[in-house]
Amino acid sequence: MLDPEVKEEHVWAIEKRRRLVLLERKDRSAFLREANGDRVTFPASLWAAESVLAQLQEPHRFPVLSQFKSEFLSWRFYHQFRTDLEAPLRQPQIGIRTPVLSHDGRDLAAALQTIIEIGDGRALQRGVELAFPGSSIQVEAPQGRFSLSMQMPGIARHLDARELSDGTLRYLCLLAVLLSPRPPALLALNEPETSLHPDLLEPVAQLLVSAAERTQLLVTTHSDGLAGLVQKMSGAKRIRLEKIDGETRVTTETH
Repeated sequence: MLDPEVKEEHVWAIEKRRRLVLLERKDRSAFLREANGDRVTFPASLWAAESVLAQLQEPHRFPVLSQFKSEFLSWRFYHQFRTDLEAPLRQPQIGIRTPVLSHDGRDLAAALQTIIEIGDGRALQRGVELAFPGSSIQVEAPQGRFSLSMQMPGIARHLDARELSDGTLRYLCLLAVLLSPRPPALLALNEPETSLHPDLLEPVAQLLVSAAERTQLLVTTHSDGLAGLVQKMSGAKRIRLEKIDGETRVTTETH
């Protein structure tokens, strides 16, 4: 009974200086714009806990809103990557071509192999070399089960994913995300510096700045070091947040 309910939704299309209403919701009722431009009532009972877009059917009838919905679904949000000993990304996984890393990184090996095959494999190797000089990664797929290993200087054998540190695996996840062969229109990363050695902040900053040339990138971080590096390399605006009486507020914006 404490779940949030959607009370209002609005979608507009901007044509020159005119704003055309495509969707307008008030509580359990909504009006939508059809393909022919007519304004009609939503043709089904709305569920209060979801957006109208989540309940939208008949794409031929509402083509613009359906395209808008597809755009939303292409956005990617990465909160954290699970790296404990039982984490799926440490285990061999059945793999297919994977241009988009899953939210928890479970298909990391397949995503990295996809970059090698159809993406920027050289950038991937540069990213590994920049963070771990003299190292390289390998992906093997016996019987379709993809497994990741890493060759590091001074170690006579490859280290498999179960032996790599949390920080190393999270950095490899960031490589898979930021070098995706299918960059989204919007990519959000929460605290990409988590578990990373301070020496990795500069390689991560370079990856973020490079990725921002291909997608709209939103990064939240507690690391002044990472934020400063990104700002220095790109000139991007840093927005500082502060929690005041339980409310997160924008306190300053710096360029």
